[in-house]
Amino acid sequence: MILIAGLGNPGIEYANTRHNIGFMVIDAILDELDCEKISNTKFKGELYKKGSLLFLKPMTFMNLSGQSVSAVKNFYKIDRVIVIHDDLDLKLGRLKFKNGGSSGGHNGIKSIDTSIGINYDRIRVGIGSELKKDTIDFVLGKFSQKEQECVKKIISITKDAVLEFVNQDIDKISQKYSSKKGFCD
Repeated sequence: MILIAGLGNPGIEYANTRHNIGFMVIDAILDELDCEKISNTKFKGELYKKGSLLFLKPMTFMNLSGQSVSAVKNFYKIDRVIVIHDDLDLKLGRLKFKNGGSSGGHNGIKSIDTSIGINYDRIRVGIGSELKKDTIDFVLGKFSQKEQECVKKIISITKDAVLEFVNQDIDKISQKYSSKKGFCD
């Protein structure tokens, strides 16, 4: 089995914020696939299954994402984990693929690293802007009207990348979906 976790914060006040791009990608996948919802409070998240794929939206808040990822990983004895998360250092419309390495200051990734180690795949979805504001206000802020078209496009592209990534290695998927320009230029 493969666990695919999209990071975000639960609650209506965080819906459609930059920090919730991982949730948005999981929602797009769920809209496309006919998944079975698996309910179990010990998972600390919303978990869905389609064949050998598990899709997780941790409901622990970003800083504790590792609790949910670890609970599902351990219960199902998962070998491969893919995490989809926002990346402030990448401009909006860019994707990057990575295995292991530094959290880059992302608290959700720090939590997962602490809970399961760093040997997992990551899909970094750019949310950055040329305008640097207070980081917390920026990541918890909603996308502007001007950014909405790009957000829809990058969510759709990331969804496709995730569904291909489960059957490909990181180098091939990176060549296809990583770009210096981004998908919205």
